[in-house]
Amino acid sequence: MESTITKDKLLFTPGPLTTSMGVKKAMLHDLGSRGIAFIDAVKQVRSKLLHMAETSQETGYEAIIMQGSGTFGVESMITSGIAKDGHLLVIINGAYGDRIAKIADVNGIKKTVLKYSENQWPSLQEVENTLSSDATISHVIIVHCETTSGIFNPIKETGALAKKYGKTYMVDAMSSFGAVPVNVADCQIDFLVSSSNKCIEGVPGFSFCIAKRDALMKTKGQSRTLSLDMFAQWEGLEQNGQFRFTPPTHAILAFHQAIVEHEAEGGVQGRAARYQHNYNTLMAGMRKMGFKEYLEPEKQGYIISSFLYPEHPNFDFNTFYRLLNDKDFVIYPGKLSQANAFRIGNIGQIFEQDILNLLEAIQQTIDEMGVSL
Repeated sequence: MESTITKDKLLFTPGPLTTSMGVKKAMLHDLGSRGIAFIDAVKQVRSKLLHMAETSQETGYEAIIMQGSGTFGVESMITSGIAKDGHLLVIINGAYGDRIAKIADVNGIKKTVLKYSENQWPSLQEVENTLSSDATISHVIIVHCETTSGIFNPIKETGALAKKYGKTYMVDAMSSFGAVPVNVADCQIDFLVSSSNKCIEGVPGFSFCIAKRDALMKTKGQSRTLSLDMFAQWEGLEQNGQFRFTPPTHAILAFHQAIVEHEAEGGVQGRAARYQHNYNTLMAGMRKMGFKEYLEPEKQGYIISSFLYPEHPNFDFNTFYRLLNDKDFVIYPGKLSQANAFRIGNIGQIFEQDILNLLEAIQQTIDEMGVSL
């Protein structure tokens, strides 16, 4: 019988992303969701997540795992964390901020929106003016790394404003947590959500929330759904270590291994150093070829980068994507509303040589297309 194993393409995407062999192998085991080994793995994962956020249960924070994608986690946080008469200030400079606003609309949550261009930081002065002029606002939410462009938003400064006016502060740290240092207490964050298949380099299957216990306690009984009830999820995990509904056992085992590898690399700081080096290598190579990035350098994070389409008439993104894919390199389409761009991620199990190989493939591809920059 011929082998059905094929070489995986390298994923230069914001997740799902290329994972290590150790993470893949961790999923080769079947564990009962109520078994001792699985419950112990969940306990360890929850503790390690708090450590990544530079906190612990002893200092008043909890880690809650929620089945589903990152968007499930964001919806769980919003629909569980905001009371029926709550009022959410949504700070938007990309598609994922827009998605948060849509979640609020679908669930009948009153909202105020401050919307900015995808290549601009939010105005902290406008945030303060809004909070000072409308006492009914109860919650503030912002995306840390807006994956639309790759911009890093000012979560610490925004948190200071939220607390100055007595608001509950929520952060979507989907594409940043685990590789961008964040001290949740210093940033005054009440709820922070991220996902298993991003910078910690696990596989898809669940999201998680780092919650300040005092804020979490206030959410009891106010969830708008059964399955996304964050307080009930936390309560179940605390009572017996078990999920209320079927957990993604294999994804959690993979994540447990991913955390082991994350720690071996030096934790958040070590992971950040590799991703920053990937980013620097990528930017140097793309600029040398003549590609233009969408964001100004001081606004660009090192997780994912957006590059403008070349103006050459021979450039066609679908052809560009396909030719790179044929060479075993997978990049990401753009999501900008104001410009034509594509995205390249620096995260996952990719290293300097992988970036150099990608750059060589990009040069070969534009040569094949007859595109000059």
